[in-house]
Amino acid sequence: MIPVVDGKLSVVDDIERQVIEAIAKKKKVDPASVTTATTFEQLGLDSLDAADLIFTIEDTFKIVVPDEAALSMRSVGEIVSGVRTLVGQRAEGASAS
Repeated sequence: MIPVVDGKLSVVDDIERQVIEAIAKKKKVDPASVTTATTFEQLGLDSLDAADLIFTIEDTFKIVVPDEAALSMRSVGEIVSGVRTLVGQRAEGASAS
């Protein structure tokens, strides 16, 4: 069953789900309270929390988040988008080998 959020169908892919679960676990909050629109400020993430979260994301997805990208991320949606891009690049690199 596809969940309905604010009257719209919400299709959450695996990357989004894993990112949200990692954030919820780090901040000890209900994953249902975290959306792609949630900002680091709303989560109470300081710079050390954000750096730790990026390390967790890198380990989870076996990717390397460039420092400049990590420094510009300010919301859950930006993390999800960045992870999608990096995972896609990794997959393209693997298929080219």
